[in-house]
Amino acid sequence: MDRSLFSPNCSGRLVRITEPTQDWAFVPASLPPNWQFPARLAELLGDAREALGILEGVGRNLENPELLIRPLQNREALTSSSLEGTYVTPEQLLLYEIEYREPSPNDEQGLDWQEVHNYCRAIKRGCEMVDAENMPFLLRVVKEIHKVLLVGARGERARAGEFRPWQVQLGSRGRFIPPPHLEIPDLMKNLEQYMNTRDERINPLVQCFIVHYQFEAIHPFVDGNGRVGRVLLAIMIYKMLGHRNPWLYLSAYFERYKNEYIENLFRVSTHDDWESWIEFCLRGVVWQAKESIRRCDRLQAIKVEYLGQVKNPSSRSFPIIEGLFHDPVVTAPSLAAKHGVTWPTAKADIEKLIDAAILKELPDTWPRAYAALKIMDAAYGETEQWN
Repeated sequence: MDRSLFSPNCSGRLVRITEPTQDWAFVPASLPPNWQFPARLAELLGDAREALGILEGVGRNLENPELLIRPLQNREALTSSSLEGTYVTPEQLLLYEIEYREPSPNDEQGLDWQEVHNYCRAIKRGCEMVDAENMPFLLRVVKEIHKVLLVGARGERARAGEFRPWQVQLGSRGRFIPPPHLEIPDLMKNLEQYMNTRDERINPLVQCFIVHYQFEAIHPFVDGNGRVGRVLLAIMIYKMLGHRNPWLYLSAYFERYKNEYIENLFRVSTHDDWESWIEFCLRGVVWQAKESIRRCDRLQAIKVEYLGQVKNPSSRSFPIIEGLFHDPVVTAPSLAAKHGVTWPTAKADIEKLIDAAILKELPDTWPRAYAALKIMDAAYGETEQWN
């Protein structure tokens, strides 16, 4: 690691390491940071809180919150994984969940699908655990999230659910080397304490982003640190801001501005530049909250449109349409199992929705799969392309 990149007022200390080679590692200072929230960011913080408040209001008014939660969590899983170099399409993820099977160690495509599937499970598991705890952000929650992320996927043998017992580095040339493994227990104990202590100097939203930096700087696991950190960020925002459900996920913003994301994290370490990092994150909250609101509005409009498109509906037509907002890709076997009907009956229901221009067959799938393309676009497409 290039020691010259770290200024005299960096946010931690550099220590010598000898394994795997002689180098320098960075040990972040304990929290809370010696930093005051600047007045110039007060307006931006107000914008972020307002956008989050509107998103919370939209979510609370939904008859079925899963209309918004499921696509937001799936999109978070897809984009967070792509930040780590794992690229899966929404169709692939949804088909994998319909025909779930644990991949073999040599099934590269299946391992990609499993990683993204695990991310969705990790969000849900983390939310379940913090909802059940009096002091929610315990290290065993963090370890459980890590374990769920790795099960059946790449890195499963990299001590799932355990802090790393050796030195790691970020980047092929070690642009950033996190603290030696012997420092991790004390650093994570301090992080746990800070996560469960209200920092009265700053807004809870800002505290969430301080925690996110600290977790990534510590890099406590052998593998999966980026994904664990982003799952933890979403859950912390949900709990610390008192939302009814976890609505905000920032991986799409971090992916879009990946270089800035990485550089701003790095500058906290090298120059104690909390201000640039927090400003970047607050802008992301505004951007992501507004985008999620727009997706919800579009999904609501599609729901009204779909319910009016079916001619001569059966008793199952409307429940099936409702279900498409949770699972927009279906097969005749999956539909038959869900609604307790025979395969021919399910196929007839699908044909009715094809005639209504609600479903369209996906090519090269077996069993044949059908997608509600408007829902797919509203949930996973780029909002800038919408009229």
